[in-house]
Amino acid sequence: MELLNKNITNPVDRPVKVAQFGEGNFLRAFVDYMIDIANEKGLFDGSIVLIRPIGFGDIDHMFLDQDCQYTLQLRGRVEGEPYVETRQITSVKNIVSPFRDYEEYISTAKIDTLRFVVSNTTEAGIVYNPEDRFEEKLNITFPAKLTQFLLTRYETFNGDPEKGLVMLPVELIDDNGIELKKCVMKYIDLWNLDEGFRNWVDQACIFTSTLVDRIVTGYPRADAEKIWNELGYQDNILDTAEPFALWVIESEKDISKEWPMDQALQDKTGMDVIFTDNQKPYKQRKVRILNGAHTSFVLASYLKGNDFVNQSMQDPIMKDFMLKTIHEEVIPTLTLPKEDLEQFADAVVDRFNNPFIQHSLLAIALNSVSKWKARCLPSFLGYVERFGKLPERLTFSIASLMAFYSSTNLTDGVLKGTRGEDTYDIKDDPAVLEFFRDNSAKDTREFVHAYLSNTAFHGQDLTVIAGLEDKVTEYLDVIRSEGMEKALEKYFG
Repeated sequence: MELLNKNITNPVDRPVKVAQFGEGNFLRAFVDYMIDIANEKGLFDGSIVLIRPIGFGDIDHMFLDQDCQYTLQLRGRVEGEPYVETRQITSVKNIVSPFRDYEEYISTAKIDTLRFVVSNTTEAGIVYNPEDRFEEKLNITFPAKLTQFLLTRYETFNGDPEKGLVMLPVELIDDNGIELKKCVMKYIDLWNLDEGFRNWVDQACIFTSTLVDRIVTGYPRADAEKIWNELGYQDNILDTAEPFALWVIESEKDISKEWPMDQALQDKTGMDVIFTDNQKPYKQRKVRILNGAHTSFVLASYLKGNDFVNQSMQDPIMKDFMLKTIHEEVIPTLTLPKEDLEQFADAVVDRFNNPFIQHSLLAIALNSVSKWKARCLPSFLGYVERFGKLPERLTFSIASLMAFYSSTNLTDGVLKGTRGEDTYDIKDDPAVLEFFRDNSAKDTREFVHAYLSNTAFHGQDLTVIAGLEDKVTEYLDVIRSEGMEKALEKYFG
């Protein structure tokens, strides 16, 4: 079978506009996909040079053997219906590596048409290390590499303000663009670089902060050959993802005309690019609806007998529990327009129902105590403040968490919980596991009081909330005596 190459895709030769630090599955299924569509629609007319930010592994040849052409397949549900989209991505022009050929890599900074820098160097990638030395070219952090990259461009074009670059980091940290710029400025100071360069970075370059959301499942090992046979060619860097995509781009300067990805996706259901000067409401929406829904129902669903998210969505009582948590207890506490929130919630349901993604409930259960504080507590408190009563399902989720964590068997840093005859691992911070080991065998009321009053877990004493201690005790007593399934049927059936 022929290997995918340019003779099959027939790509248009476009000027390089994007330097992308990261060649991984996520960027290829997210940014490169959007650029490909924007090119096709005549909105962008630019290509990408992939830059490998790390030295280990030898995958450059996999891209070069295919002329950097690859296939992306989106698989899932959109508006409740099955959805599969297969696309040959032709937006990537080349892949370079500082570790393989430094001069080829740094020459990317000298390309006249270059305008954007995209990065995904993991959450640990945007860091400042005062031990980094300017003369080092390889073993330095990504922000240090970026500083050298920008300096090369500054010197090549004699500080021309028209040759500044737009940074679009997608690393999963708060205010990623702000943090990246801080690091670059620290390296300028550390290395005593020219003041003119500092001013050029500050004024001619734009550092956006972004929020991204798409589940990327990557190379489909189990059914790659089946897909190859359907496509009629072999693709060793085939990528897969869910249909949903969200990119919120916060910038002090409007870049939407230069980076028209929102227009590119206008007819793509379940995909959105939002330009804003404040991404916080969108992050709150994601954390409170998507992540909050996960955290509020997965522990109860697991104890009821389910193992995966999409399996839980086929369980009528769990699906109803999740929907009413979102629509009746979370959305009323948020600030974005209700229509936007409900559309996002509908997309969440499609994502949870995706038959191509087996999302383990136990994987989501990791560190649930801190997750509940971050994802559910703000909605819980907002509901109490607005309505003057307890949100029933979020309250039940506290009892479910306590039931899930109930165990006195702490072995090798892991609590051992039981579901019927099965044993499962409970993984969290040592202090959390030790608390449950020492308290979960106590009388229910005493256990509940100890948990709700633990300010280290919640940042405050939750026993002061009227009726909460009594209600969680009631729920947990029923879970303990009758089991999770009967408890759910009793209160929410």
